[in-house]
Amino acid sequence: MIRRLPVIATVIVLLAVGVMIRLGVWQLDRLHQKEALLARYASAQSMSADASWPSDEAQAELVYYRHVRIRCTQVRSILPMAGTNAKGEAGIAHVATCDLRDGGKANVVLGWSQDPAPRSWSGGEVAGLIAPGGDAGPRLVADPPLAGLDANAHPDPSTIANNHLSYAVQWFLFAAVALVIYALAVRKRLARAVPEG
Repeated sequence: MIRRLPVIATVIVLLAVGVMIRLGVWQLDRLHQKEALLARYASAQSMSADASWPSDEAQAELVYYRHVRIRCTQVRSILPMAGTNAKGEAGIAHVATCDLRDGGKANVVLGWSQDPAPRSWSGGEVAGLIAPGGDAGPRLVADPPLAGLDANAHPDPSTIANNHLSYAVQWFLFAAVALVIYALAVRKRLARAVPEG
């Protein structure tokens, strides 16, 4: 009797390949979404009208890289964080947590220095660009800088990675490699099969 194709192993491999292909297609969808997002961010930089400070992340997505003016009515804290200046040099960004007159809050990047020592700033009018701030939410990068600091790096959407195409290619290659390896294993198994008797 000739050995047959292993059903369970074949089903498992085909399911795995299907998942990998689906992940590749999903990465292609993400590629198009990211391209649209980056195009929106790029066009936001050329808008002359000031945006309103966003109250949540959903609103922030719509105004990232727009110019904004706020009034910091009370400074809760000023913390040093790793940052880059306008020349690309590494150093310290000084970030103030502010209360706004409408009851909201804003993280304001006052500026940059080499010195991590605490800075003094009592609040007031701030102008600058709204930029993503990770888990901390949006941040306002002051322009001009405040508290006697140098200018922080200008927020630039072109620095946002868009590597979804390479991820998609990887998933499709994984699927192809899995099929080739399985095909070679099955071929070897069938080549060893001999009829009984």
